[in-house]
Amino acid sequence: MIEAKELCFSYEREPVLKKISLKLVPGKLYAVLGPNGCGKTTLIRLLSRLSQPDSGQLFLDGRGYPEFERREFARRLAMLPQSRPVPAISVRELVSHGRFPHLPMSRKLSAEDKRIVERALRETGAESLARRSVRELSGGERQRAYLAMLLAQDSTYVLLDEPTTYLDVSAQFTVMDTLKKVSRSGKCVVAVLHDLPLALQYCDQLILMEKGELRAFAAPKELAEGGLLDRVFNIRCIPLEYEGKTEYVFHKK
Repeated sequence: MIEAKELCFSYEREPVLKKISLKLVPGKLYAVLGPNGCGKTTLIRLLSRLSQPDSGQLFLDGRGYPEFERREFARRLAMLPQSRPVPAISVRELVSHGRFPHLPMSRKLSAEDKRIVERALRETGAESLARRSVRELSGGERQRAYLAMLLAQDSTYVLLDEPTTYLDVSAQFTVMDTLKKVSRSGKCVVAVLHDLPLALQYCDQLILMEKGELRAFAAPKELAEGGLLDRVFNIRCIPLEYEGKTEYVFHKK
């Protein structure tokens, strides 16, 4: 479990996060939602240890974040930031980088490491891309490659900052299908999302933020039909029944 206790963070003395507390458990897919500038990326950076809180505490499986050595932490928690380099290497090589926290100093992959890499390629539908250069890929293909690298890290906790941004509709569904499958395998998946319909359709719990504060931590149906999403985003959320499931459409107020 990831546990955050009263996290606070400021940038140039301007408060960005204000006493955020939450608990995130394996086996669930979480979405971090909120208007631009509400602190979503800052929160995910704190949870992944890319940034340090001004105050508050973070625990991973009962241990404080500062207790973990860097490689040990990386074996437990993987993070895919929104911006990342595009190296001139093959997709298979990129995915192999996910195994680095598990490798000896020689960084030589064992047969088991190679098996995990191939499994990650297969699970993300990136097998056909394995020999291609990362720089030759489309946006959707590149995202699948980076997701495969993330899965190859084989961490219990998987964090992503806007994994569906700039992708076409089909690629967005592919990414969310993959994240749902990963969470169902027993991992804790936390993603910053801007697409409300995707979050409501796929996620188990929604972390709703506004002006640096945690407004709600609840199931999608509760937020969608309780009126809080409407107020925070200044929209109307309308439930529709489709093929036995409830989906949502949005209108500006």
